[in-house]
Amino acid sequence: MANWRDTLRILIIVAGITLVGNLIGFKVNPIEAIPGMLVLLGIVIAGLILAKLIPLKLPSIVYISLIGIILTIPGFPGAAWFAAQANKVQFLALCTPVLAYAGIASGKDLDEFKKLGWRIVVVSIFVFIGTFVGSAAIAQVVLKLTGQI
Repeated sequence: MANWRDTLRILIIVAGITLVGNLIGFKVNPIEAIPGMLVLLGIVIAGLILAKLIPLKLPSIVYISLIGIILTIPGFPGAAWFAAQANKVQFLALCTPVLAYAGIASGKDLDEFKKLGWRIVVVSIFVFIGTFVGSAAIAQVVLKLTGQI
């Protein structure tokens, strides 16, 4: 039970940071975004519960994604409302606490990173460049095909 309390506490902190990021970065009033944040929080909690209850060994993100998809399928009761509320919470505002956590988590493994030496830096640079160029190429093709550019 303590684990669930900790998880809920962390989710509430992330939701609060997201609302602040939403205000600062996108000028969305937190009062207007609270219903959307509560919807997203409910989806995450339901997905975490399903991941524990269903015997399949799937990551909780699968269940969270499925719930979000189902709730916003056109024709699903309340889908327009769910989508409208979730749209008040900007995706990039959600990324801020996640990326902060990733930075903290990787910082604790800094000693292991140092042991890998200079070669990992070269590999990382090539991976970053390849990912950027690949993403840019895909975006270029998609934007050309859709007539956006």
